[in-house]
Amino acid sequence: MTSYPNLFSPVQVGPHQLQNRIVHASTSTHFADRGRVTERLISYYVNRAKGGASLLVSEPMAMLRSQVLPTRPHVLSGINADALAHWAEAVQRAGGLMLGQVQDNGRGFRAGHRNLEAQGASALPDDLSWTVPHAMETNAVRRMIDEFVTSCRMLSDAGFAGVEISAGHGHLFHQFLARRSNRREDEFGGDLGGRTLLLRELMSGIRSECGAGFLIGLKLPAWDGMPDGIDFAEAEAITTILHATGMMDYLTYCWGSHSDTLYTHLPDNHGPRMPYVDTIHRLGRGAAPDVPLGALGLITDPNEGERLVRDGMADLVMLARPLVTDPAWPVKARDGREAEIRYCVSCNTCWHMITSGRGLRCDNNPRVGALDEADWRPEPAAEPRRVVIVGSGIAGMEAAWVAAARGHEVHVLGRSDEPGGKTRLHADLPGGEGLSSIYDYQQLAARRYGVTMHMGMQAGVDEILALAPDVVVLATGAYGTWPDFLPEEWREDGLVPDIRQAVALLQPYASVTEGRAVIWDEDHSAFTYDAAEFLLTRFEKLTILTPRERIASDESLIVRQGVYRRLYEQGVEIVTSVRPLPEPKLEEGELAYANIFSGAEGVLRDVAFLTYATPRIPDDALAAALRGRGMDIRLVGDCRAPRIALSATSEGYRAGMEI
Repeated sequence: MTSYPNLFSPVQVGPHQLQNRIVHASTSTHFADRGRVTERLISYYVNRAKGGASLLVSEPMAMLRSQVLPTRPHVLSGINADALAHWAEAVQRAGGLMLGQVQDNGRGFRAGHRNLEAQGASALPDDLSWTVPHAMETNAVRRMIDEFVTSCRMLSDAGFAGVEISAGHGHLFHQFLARRSNRREDEFGGDLGGRTLLLRELMSGIRSECGAGFLIGLKLPAWDGMPDGIDFAEAEAITTILHATGMMDYLTYCWGSHSDTLYTHLPDNHGPRMPYVDTIHRLGRGAAPDVPLGALGLITDPNEGERLVRDGMADLVMLARPLVTDPAWPVKARDGREAEIRYCVSCNTCWHMITSGRGLRCDNNPRVGALDEADWRPEPAAEPRRVVIVGSGIAGMEAAWVAAARGHEVHVLGRSDEPGGKTRLHADLPGGEGLSSIYDYQQLAARRYGVTMHMGMQAGVDEILALAPDVVVLATGAYGTWPDFLPEEWREDGLVPDIRQAVALLQPYASVTEGRAVIWDEDHSAFTYDAAEFLLTRFEKLTILTPRERIASDESLIVRQGVYRRLYEQGVEIVTSVRPLPEPKLEEGELAYANIFSGAEGVLRDVAFLTYATPRIPDDALAAALRGRGMDIRLVGDCRAPRIALSATSEGYRAGMEI
C-alpha cells in the first residue's frame, strides 16, 4: 500500500487511462545527433518510463522544413521513420505513453545574439535578442499548419500516443496569441478570435488527420510580464476559446517569455514552493473545467504531488527537473523509498548545460542518459580494495558511496564535523537550500553501504597512511586567491576574509551593522550572490564591484536574470568594469576604485566590511607527498580544478566507478 494513493491513482486523459498522475514534462536533452534519434535519446525516455512516469512529453521536435537544428529529433524529413517507431514502442514496453512536442521558436532567441533566419507573426523585435523576424505571409502560416499536421500524422503512424502543443514561453504560438507581438491584418491577427486561429486550425488539422484516439495536450501562457502581452485575464479568455473546440485532452500553463521575465520559466528556491499551482488551478478549472489539468513549477517532493491531486488542485503532476535528477522518483515514492530519491536541487544547471550546447546534465545525477539509469545499482568491483578519501565535500562523498556500493572498504577523512563541504555552507544561504539534497543523499547512501566516516580531523600524510590504503582520492577543495590590491600583510593578519569565511564569520550574529559591506567579485557564481543577499541581513548597504561588464557571467541567463532582479529590488549597488585602487583606507571607511577602460576614479564611503570572491586555487598539496610514498592517487572536484557542483559529483562518481 503506497503512502501516496492519490498520486498513484489512475486517471483518464483523452482516450487513455494512465496508471498514475505523474507526467514527464518536456525538457530538451540535445541527445539527438544531426537530427537523428539516438539510442541515448530513447534510453533517456525509457528510463523515465521504467521509473514510473505514465506519460512522457518529448523535447521540441523538428516538424517543419525550416526546423533544421541538429539537436532536435527530426520528424518531417523522414530520416527517423524507423527510429520513431522504436522510440514509441520502447517507452510503451517500459510502461509509459510517448507524446511529441509541437513547437517553434519564431522570433524568440536566447543565445545572446540575433536569429538571422527567424520568422514570426509580425516584423516586431524579440524582447530578449531584439531579433526582428520575417513576417509570415498568410499562405506561409497555412503551409506551416499543414507541415505540423503531417508530422503529427507521422508520429501517430510511428506509435506515439499524441502530442503536446507548446504555446507559451514566448515561442511562435505565444507570439501569435499576444497583442504585443501580433499586429497582423489577416485572419490570424486582430482580436483574440484571430490571434487564436492558428492554434484552433492546428488542433482541428491534427484531430482530422490523426483521429480521436490521438491525444492533444496544450501548454498555454499564463503570464509573460510584458505590456500588451499575456496576463491572467487574457490567458483565461484564450483558454475559453480553445476549450470550446472540444479538442483539448489536457491543459497546463507556463510563465515568462523571451524577455526579462524568462527566469520565471524555471522557478528556483529564492521564492515559494509550487508558486504557480494556485493560478493554474484557477485558470484551468474556471475556463476548462472538464479537461484534465496539469500542475507544474518547483514540485519536487512526492508529498506535494499527493496533496495537489488529493485536494483537487490538479489531475496531473508534471515533473521535468525532478525526473532529470532521478528517473525512478515515482517508483521510489510509490514503494516507500523516499530516502533513496535523488532530489532536484532547482539550481537550473540543467538549463545552462542545454542552452550552452553541452547537452542535458545534472548536479545531482552524474548518470543522465545512461542505458541503465533508472533505479541504478553499481556492479561489484572485481577486487575489493581499501579506499581512503580525503575531503567530505560533494566530490569526495560521491566517490565514497559509489566505491562502497561496489564492495570496496571506504574511509572518509573530513575536516568539518559534517559532510558537505562548501556546498553545506551554500545551502544555508538564501535560495541555496535545495543544494542540501546532494550531500543528504550521499550521506544516506554512504551509511547504507558501510562507509566509515572520520570527521573533525585535519588529515596529513601520516593519518592517511595509517589506514593502509590501496587507493587515495583527494577531494580537498580549493581556496580563494588573495586580491592584488590588498597588502600582503593583511592576509597574514586575517583582516579581510574571503566570501566563504565572511559567511561563516557572520552567521552567528543576527544584528544589523551600520555602514556598507563591499564584495570584490571575480567569481561570478551563484554562491557569491546568495552570499550578497545574506550580507544584506547583516549590513545596512551593500556594493558589488567587479572588473567584468556585468555580474553573474558564469551563470545561465535565467539564473543571472533572477540575481539582478533580487539584488536591484533590495537596493544593492552594482559597479561594473572597475578595479579597486591599491591599499584601501578601510580604517577611514573608504575604498577607491577606477574604471578599467577609462581610468575614471570613484570612492565608496562608510565601508564597514570588505570581502572578496576570487578565482580559486586547488588545495592539492598532499598529492606530491603521497605520490612520493608510492600511493595510487586520484584528484576530484575543486582539488583537481575549481569548477562547479556538476563537475564535483561527476568526477566523484567516475572515481568511484574506476577504482
